[in-house]
Amino acid sequence: MAKSLARLWTHLIFSTKNRLPFLSDKKLRNDMHAYLAKVLREQDCEMLIVNGVEDHVHALFALSRTHSIASVVKEIKRTSSGYAKELSPGLAKFRWQLGYRAFSVSQSNLDEVIRYIENQQEHHKRVTFQDEYRAFLKAYGIEFDERYVWD
Repeated sequence: MAKSLARLWTHLIFSTKNRLPFLSDKKLRNDMHAYLAKVLREQDCEMLIVNGVEDHVHALFALSRTHSIASVVKEIKRTSSGYAKELSPGLAKFRWQLGYRAFSVSQSNLDEVIRYIENQQEHHKRVTFQDEYRAFLKAYGIEFDERYVWD
């Protein structure tokens, strides 16, 4: 087989450092989402959607066959932190959290995940970030310690 192929749909979630609401301003948040999508495309990731709220981001993309999830996340966080600081003097202390959550998504569930990510503002009027995180961990069968749900 001469050519390598991969299509690994990934739902990535990460938050601002200490979950501070750095992305409260809607225009700033939209600019950040567009920038994150651009960087993901530059990492050879097929982008479907980036959206989120003031303290965290969701992205759905096909992971590049030549990059690891860790290297992709490191690059988008590194470059977007600098981008945020250029956007506004009020973001001089902007940082992303150290960790991230990445979950696989089947081709048959893409539309459902896209709708979920599109509706983050409405979703978080009813569900806290911690409850959302717990639900992901349970859905993917990941055991967790409650002490670390805030991370």
